[in-house]
Parts: sequence; C-alpha cells; structure tokens
Amino acid sequence: MLPTIEWQDDVIVMVDQRKLPAKETYVRCATANDVARAIKTMVIRGAPAIGVAAAMGIALGMQKSKATGTRQFVTEFQRTCDCWPPRARRR
Repeated sequence: MLPTIEWQDDVIVMVDQRKLPAKETYVRCATANDVARAIKTMVIRGAPAIGVAAAMGIALGMQKSKATGTRQFVTEFQRTCDCWPPRARRR
C-alpha cells in the first residue's frame, strides 16, 4: 500500500478514499486541475491530506510551466492558484 498521497515521476498519486475499505485503488493526477478535481470529488479527505494535495497540485502546475521570465511565471502561478480552493457546486 502506498501512502495516502505521493509524488511519482511527473504525477501525483493518491489513494481513492471513496473506495476504502472495500477496494484499494489509486487516482493519478497529471495537472493542478486534476488534483483540484480529486479534492472536490473527495478522492482525498481530511484537512492535512487536502492541504498537502493542494500544495502538491500547485507545485505540479508550476513544474510544468513554460514561462520564460519572472512576469510570465507569476502570471502562470496566479492562474494555477485560481483553481484553489476547489469550488463546490452551487444549488
């Protein structure tokens, strides 16, 4: 069994806590938006794990940045952060 959340190569892998304890499955997140979606859909639960997932998601997004200068990097960083926290659907 892997830890609740782990960085593997260029993706973040987390235990799908919705399936526990009946099944041990994993969700692979390749982008910051994938991580935000995993948080929103409760793939990962608990304040500490959600905080770690959010930080890792932003780091993943910035690791994939194509920025060529500081201003462009800051713009991409802000755009990446804009998906946090994942917004719940309004009824």
